[in-house]
Amino acid sequence: MRSKKALANIVVSLLLQIITAICGFIVPRYIITSFGSEINGLLSSMTQFLSYIALIEGGVGGVVRASLYKPLAKADTASISRILKATENFFRKVANIFIGYVLVLSIVYPYLVKSGFGKFYISSLVIIMSISSFAQYFFGITYQMLIIADQKQYITNLVQIITTIINTVLIVLLITCGANIHIVRLGSALIFICRPIFFNIYVKQKYRIVKDCVPDNNAIRKRWDGLWHHLAYFVHRNTDMVVITIFSGIREVSVYSVYYMIVSALEKIVKVFSSGVEAAFGNMISNDEKQSLLRNFRTFNFLNSVITNTVFTVAGIMILPFISIYTKGIIDANYHRPLFAIFMVLAETAYCFRLPYQSVALAAGKYKETRNGALGEAIINMVLSVVLISFIGITGVAIGTCIAMAFRTIQYAVYTSKHILNIGIGYFIKRTVINILNAVIVIYISYILPQGLMDSYEQWIVRAIIITCIALLVNSCINILFFYTDYLNILSILKRLIKSK
Repeated sequence: MRSKKALANIVVSLLLQIITAICGFIVPRYIITSFGSEINGLLSSMTQFLSYIALIEGGVGGVVRASLYKPLAKADTASISRILKATENFFRKVANIFIGYVLVLSIVYPYLVKSGFGKFYISSLVIIMSISSFAQYFFGITYQMLIIADQKQYITNLVQIITTIINTVLIVLLITCGANIHIVRLGSALIFICRPIFFNIYVKQKYRIVKDCVPDNNAIRKRWDGLWHHLAYFVHRNTDMVVITIFSGIREVSVYSVYYMIVSALEKIVKVFSSGVEAAFGNMISNDEKQSLLRNFRTFNFLNSVITNTVFTVAGIMILPFISIYTKGIIDANYHRPLFAIFMVLAETAYCFRLPYQSVALAAGKYKETRNGALGEAIINMVLSVVLISFIGITGVAIGTCIAMAFRTIQYAVYTSKHILNIGIGYFIKRTVINILNAVIVIYISYILPQGLMDSYEQWIVRAIIITCIALLVNSCINILFFYTDYLNILSILKRLIKSK
């Protein structure tokens, strides 16, 4: 049953990330060509500042999911209801605080950003862009956590697929019809309000939730430990653009956002294969299935290593040619940044390599035990980014993020290997060496291949397919050679899934 749910989560998540990536490439291009790099940078910067309200969550999301695994496994409706009640109360408070935060931000933000736009123009745009986030906190985030914890992430992903497609079509139509950016973003916000409303309705129909119950506030008692994990992820996702906004201006934010759009899309595609894995690991830990946990961890790590190394090695080779094609004709900012591109790719690679270790640690509820690593990652990222941006611009921000990602990945691997899986750190070292070897081989092969022109999407796609096939072949063969038992486990899972249909 767990395998079927995991497969459904992976398939739908993969479809979501493909659609999100495609739509994510379409929208910024329309915005840059229609409104300019300054507007694109302004929107990207606003999104990051608005997301700072997420710090108030304090990592409650992961803590709540971890608290729900056991009552869901035992079908304990009373406990589930009490946990949801406490969570809903918490997020309603967050929603109320968010209103105040938006009002303050709408006043302060116009003075922070270097642009040629009027203060009312910027303030009103901040308020419009906050609408969907408020709805998320007030209506649906609690129920979305329940759906994910119940290994049904495919449901939340289907909703996101539908709203993402509708949102992209609406934005393109509005821009084509000559609508200003405020109308465009308002239309987008109204579409995304539908998501939390749907989750609210779905849970009330599918789960026997008791509304009039005593909230289980103990369920979120680990939120202060979860805060540091949440903070580290938040810094990874948001701080770079904020630092660039303050120290470099919104045109540099636009440059950063275009590169980040690419590596973020690739990261999400890689994370597709971890969809529902944390919930599955949580179920195994709750049932004390130690051998099953270790076997499935190694299987997931094998798959994650092959996919991560393939995707990001190809990205390192192909990202600059893509940027050249994507920004052709745009002359209001310099988008050709080779060194910056390298460190952006390396940072996301380091992040994705940690996913198997992170999933096990969080599924086991080890927030307090791993919080120091999260705090260290956040400090390294922020300090290095602020210091280095003064000397080497946005490349310094990418370097700071890359070093922080590598530090946290090592910390997760050491803790999880020693305290949960009871395996030596030698396994992680071996995997790291193999991954580096695979990347070097693929880069060398791509270097000796005949180099053709890539001044169109068609030519780029042909080259990318060739390099991807080479990278996948190299990574698969070498991983099978050194981790043959894990490869057999994957085949065994696939056989069981086929027989069960």
